[in-house]
Amino acid sequence: MSSGLNLAQQEAVDYLHGPCLVLAGAGSGKTRVITHKIGRLIETGMAPNRIAAITFTNKAATEMRERAKGLIGRDAKKVVICTFHALGVRMMREDGAVLGLKPAFSILDSDDVTKILKDAGGTTDAATARIWQWTISKWKNMGLNAAQADAIAVDDNERITAKVMGRYEERLSAYQSVDFDDLIGMPLKLLQQHDDVRTKWQAALGHVLVDEYQDTNATQYEVLKALVGDGGRFTAVGDDDQSIYGWRGATLDNLKKLPIDYPTLKVVKLEQNYRSTSGILRAANNVIAPNPKLFPKTLFSELGEGEPVRVVDADSEAHEAERAVARIQSLRAGETITQSSTGTQHLEWRNFAVLYRANHQARVFEQALRKANIPYKVSGGQSFFDRAEIKDLCGWFRLWVNNDDDPAFLRAVTTPKRGIGHTTLASLGTFASQYKLSLFEALFSPSLPSVIAKRAHEQLHEFGRYINDLEYKARRTMGAEDSRAFMTGWLKEIDYEKHLYDGEDSEQVAAARWTNVLEFCDWMSARAGGEIDDASGATVESERKSLLEVAQTISLLSTISEREKDQNVVTLSTLHASKGLEWPHVMLVGVTEGLLPFKLDDDNGKQEKVSDSTLERLQEERRLMYVGITRAQRTLAVSWTKKRKKGREMIAGIPSRFIAEMALDKTTAKEDPREKLKALRAEFARKALDSAAAAAAAAAQ
Repeated sequence: MSSGLNLAQQEAVDYLHGPCLVLAGAGSGKTRVITHKIGRLIETGMAPNRIAAITFTNKAATEMRERAKGLIGRDAKKVVICTFHALGVRMMREDGAVLGLKPAFSILDSDDVTKILKDAGGTTDAATARIWQWTISKWKNMGLNAAQADAIAVDDNERITAKVMGRYEERLSAYQSVDFDDLIGMPLKLLQQHDDVRTKWQAALGHVLVDEYQDTNATQYEVLKALVGDGGRFTAVGDDDQSIYGWRGATLDNLKKLPIDYPTLKVVKLEQNYRSTSGILRAANNVIAPNPKLFPKTLFSELGEGEPVRVVDADSEAHEAERAVARIQSLRAGETITQSSTGTQHLEWRNFAVLYRANHQARVFEQALRKANIPYKVSGGQSFFDRAEIKDLCGWFRLWVNNDDDPAFLRAVTTPKRGIGHTTLASLGTFASQYKLSLFEALFSPSLPSVIAKRAHEQLHEFGRYINDLEYKARRTMGAEDSRAFMTGWLKEIDYEKHLYDGEDSEQVAAARWTNVLEFCDWMSARAGGEIDDASGATVESERKSLLEVAQTISLLSTISEREKDQNVVTLSTLHASKGLEWPHVMLVGVTEGLLPFKLDDDNGKQEKVSDSTLERLQEERRLMYVGITRAQRTLAVSWTKKRKKGREMIAGIPSRFIAEMALDKTTAKEDPREKLKALRAEFARKALDSAAAAAAAAAQ
């Protein structure tokens, strides 16, 4: 079972009887350790359904499930492999009633939350509502409710936000809805305030493994503690050098607390890197060295020295993009020359990635790649579920699952339009508020005809009956084929394809949106047929479900593209979105002071003279640089610009302090990709001529 593990990995896998922290450096095989440990726990007699492996993304859960299936076979289906949020949903569906939540509660997305906050705060300004949203999210992740937030508010803005939070909490309760922060906070309430629920879940889970532990926030740590009890039956796998999510509540305090809260904690360091060459790792180790260490470690590789890490300077951002494209072309040309004896081959486009600090940096690289006819994708772009047409359909599903979901009601009743106008809906909303009813309940009230016109009342009633009819059918529609037929019939009934074409000037855009809808229907049907797992999104065999059961899980899923095959394109990605990924050839661009690290308020480049908060931010920026470097397997180029745009002005640029911290060999570090490309093309042409001459000579003989 555990063959092929190195000594440190084996030690982590074999330690089963107490709390364990696995410090997994970049590329050190952490997923391998987690899956082998699941197998080891099963080998020693633990039932698979008593093991939980918690990840931070659906994609990570999918990979882990597939790896576990390959290692331990069918038992992998029974292991609880899911995100923190998916586990929270499972707990609340089963036990949320003690908090006044019915099992069919709705999960609101970010746009829904913004709309509710605009209403709760009496504003039409989305920017103000989003500021409230971020602050409320921060408070929830700290475990605070509106009253507690009001008590710690430091100024009038925070006091106003706390009042808005109170109204927001009231609306969530009325809508029988939760937001994503509640999927962590409410399970914690269940575990802390209800002994019977805590006892049940501690008995159900014999061992909990947490991936990317350094990304947990304070509330998630408390959930973990409550789940594993005093015995500490857990394995936390993480790397303090890759903690880059402080801005969304992740805290290294969770790593600091472990040895204090669990004095018998076993710490295992994974320092052998299986991804990168020694030259790349040396640059990474040098960059991260100035940061304080919770648990010191140094990565090493047995893959050889490899190509030197290159530094590329550029006159401007456009020049930097041209040089990045030239580097891609030269690496492909160089590979072709080395392989010419076995026939012309190329590195695939998927072997290359361009990484940057912020989304706005992508545009100039997109332009350069398009000009060179190089295919690419921008990672971290719009999620499939963020598309308007998919949000429309999800609104209908949410309403079937939970009739009290007012945001879903408003989306469904107006998309496509059915002659129910804003005036009617405003009257319905006022009536519902007056009698403390959801909008759906209100439309069936005997008193409603007294406040709205007869025709409008009939249309509302017709819509309500149609929703009830669809909900009844969806509850009884099982399996892939029946689900696909149901959805096709429903979309035809509401004439959704016509709605898309009527709403777009371009037929091409409308056709693309309709294609998304059909793909969504296929995907939902596959879930109903048991071909895709609810918790992770993985393609696995499982029990058939009703379409309504599938609809209950839909809000948890961040993207449909996780099941798409890897495209043969160059990847453009932010450093944050690149975490957990790897490419043979990486270009780390925009490594200029003010961009990476981002300009810090009182930072003058000397750590000893800055405030604690600025120093913490600088340390996180350094970890971000470390993450970028360690994405590279074979080659790494780091580029900076002598001038860059700031607003409408061009300002002077200087290389990031992180370039100096890499401590590269100055004789090998600097590179001009264009000159290299010219030389390679000349070499390729020479070899082609030599080959042609040899062939002509052979033919003459």
